[in-house]
Amino acid sequence: MVDAFCATWKLVDSENFDEYMKALGVGFATRQVGNVTKPTVIISQEGDKVVVRTQSTFKNTEISFKLGEEFDETTADDRNCKSTVTMDGDKLVHVQKWDGKETKFVREIKDGKMVMNLTFEDIHAVRTYEKA
Repeated sequence: MVDAFCATWKLVDSENFDEYMKALGVGFATRQVGNVTKPTVIISQEGDKVVVRTQSTFKNTEISFKLGEEFDETTADDRNCKSTVTMDGDKLVHVQKWDGKETKFVREIKDGKMVMNLTFEDIHAVRTYEKA
């Protein structure tokens, strides 16, 4: 259930995120900011929609969606994507598609932390969040 993810989360660890952003085509300056920014992610459920708010000193983003339904998403690095978020067991799976490309984020709760695995082609990054 999405309920397990509904909380305010603060980034505490990030592995290989620069390589991931580079593979996506994110420019040098944006990557530098992305590497030092420690965003807060607020996940909530509002009626039949899930809302994910990401707040940082760099940029604030918000997406609202129904599980399993495609929606338009503009990412923090300004990619216009067709995105779908689903539950796969106890994992929240977010797929973004743009320009014939696809990236996937898999969020899961491990030991009270939210662990987000990001995959694009053969590049893998891990971002770990703790409840704020």
